[in-house]
Amino acid sequence: MSENKMALQYFVKYFRKYWKGILVVIFLSLISTLSQVIGPLFLGNAVRDLTNAATKIGQGKLDLNYFYSALAYMAGSYALGIIAMFIAWMVMSKFNADATNDMRENLFSKFQRMLIRYFDTHQDGKLLSLFNSDLDNIFNAMNNAMFEVISQSALFIGSIIMMFMVNAKMAIFTVATTPLIIVISIIIMKKARKYLDAQQDKISDLNGYVNEQINGQKVIITNGLQKESVQNFRHYNNDVRNAMFKGQFYSGMLFPLLQGLSLLNLAIVIGGGAWLIVTNQVSHAVGLGLIVAFVEYSQTYFQPLTQLTSIYSMIQLALTGGRRLANVEKQGEEDTVANGKVLTGIKDGVKLENVHFSYVPGKEILHGVNIEVDKGKSVAVVGPTGSGKTTIMNLVNRFYDVNKGKVTFDGVDVRDITLESLRNNVGIVLQDSVLFTGTIEDNIKYGKPDASHDQVIAAAKEANIHDFISSLPDGYNTQVSEENSVFSTGQKQLISIARTILTDPEFLILDEATSNVDTVTEAKIQKAMDAVIAGRTSFVIAHRLKTILNSDKIVVLKDGNVIEQGNHDELIKKRGFYYSLYTNQMAFE
Repeated sequence: MSENKMALQYFVKYFRKYWKGILVVIFLSLISTLSQVIGPLFLGNAVRDLTNAATKIGQGKLDLNYFYSALAYMAGSYALGIIAMFIAWMVMSKFNADATNDMRENLFSKFQRMLIRYFDTHQDGKLLSLFNSDLDNIFNAMNNAMFEVISQSALFIGSIIMMFMVNAKMAIFTVATTPLIIVISIIIMKKARKYLDAQQDKISDLNGYVNEQINGQKVIITNGLQKESVQNFRHYNNDVRNAMFKGQFYSGMLFPLLQGLSLLNLAIVIGGGAWLIVTNQVSHAVGLGLIVAFVEYSQTYFQPLTQLTSIYSMIQLALTGGRRLANVEKQGEEDTVANGKVLTGIKDGVKLENVHFSYVPGKEILHGVNIEVDKGKSVAVVGPTGSGKTTIMNLVNRFYDVNKGKVTFDGVDVRDITLESLRNNVGIVLQDSVLFTGTIEDNIKYGKPDASHDQVIAAAKEANIHDFISSLPDGYNTQVSEENSVFSTGQKQLISIARTILTDPEFLILDEATSNVDTVTEAKIQKAMDAVIAGRTSFVIAHRLKTILNSDKIVVLKDGNVIEQGNHDELIKKRGFYYSLYTNQMAFE
């Protein structure tokens, strides 16, 4: 399927529900077109009648009634066209806004159903460019170019039909340059399309880089890398500039070329009309009327060509945006397992059985991992960076599916459990906590919107963050966002824990929840973690080993393999890899 065909199918999908509005626009465009193609005919008649009247001045009273009538019809025709065009534009603006709103809403909804893999492999800035750059291009094109395409296409066809109805020879003179126009347009448009497509891809790359640099601004400033950051920005920006210049250059070439060809065509029309008069194929009065009419028709004939070429870049950018959005809609979605087993709690426990997994084919991360977590027990997973600890969390919550083996809850494969019930029973406290725009209370009850204020307070107390919240002027109603937060890193983590406590999950995953905080804050978080873990089946993925000393079982991972299992005392006695990790870490505490 060609890229433009894919984009057109995308547009058809969203605009077909507005078919009534489109029919109204087409009908009004036809009325506007009819007025424009009839207008020159009335103008020609007026010139003919004026010429005939002028030749009879010496014969008596000057009769200009036919001349005035022709002018009145011409004025009425053009007025009707203007009114029809205005109404059509209003109708089109309405359903364009509604259609692009549907596109934006469906794109965001699609993001909520897509696989985590897609977000792990695409920069945030590139995803945001779909919402701003691509959708803005589509809206601008639909709001301006779509009306032009319909009205100008109708005008083009109507002009040709009317010209041949009035005088075939003059019509042939008028369309004489068409083959040359078609050849030039095809060559230039192919070039323009190439660079306009590249322009959007380069803008997407630029947005991705800018977003990355903004998120890492503190690191850049801390390491004095501002100049390097600007230099890299210039590289991306130059790519955008070059693609944009070439795209606009080639698409912009069409307009002046067609303007020049229209002047050439005008000369051909006047010369052709004069030839008809000189060769006595038409009378002098009729010939002058034909020349005036077809000079106007020449402009009317070239107007759609010049108008459509002037908005070609806008149309092509919209097609590029449609193609990019259509590609997103084709991406895979999470399998909700609608007819699967509903998980209502954990009776026995959670197991990883002979699990093999790779993010990239041929580069396996986990090699036959077996881990068992009994109900109500806490299992800590430790190991060097890159050993596969976080990958296990991704598999248990079905962010990814295993390549081989299985993950089970009470003996049922997670792939056979409805996704909604699985996520409702699994709570995660991530290494990097996230706060959303709203109040502190809104953030705590994000996972349980119907929670009461008393339940929010109880969760905050259990997470050791209630006293701090109470000390704020607006307490739980304090406005907070990820960008403008009153919380430190550790306090954000405590909020995340309070949020998890409130949802009361059957199975809990703590993914290195204390890795980014100081030892004092770590103690508070550890106390909150102990409270939330108590009596729950849980995985604790740990970097600081002293936080998991009381775990019922410790699983040691290295290079994607389980190399040791047991509680802390048992593993210390073995004096194996865990012993080395623990003693080396304690030496630096």
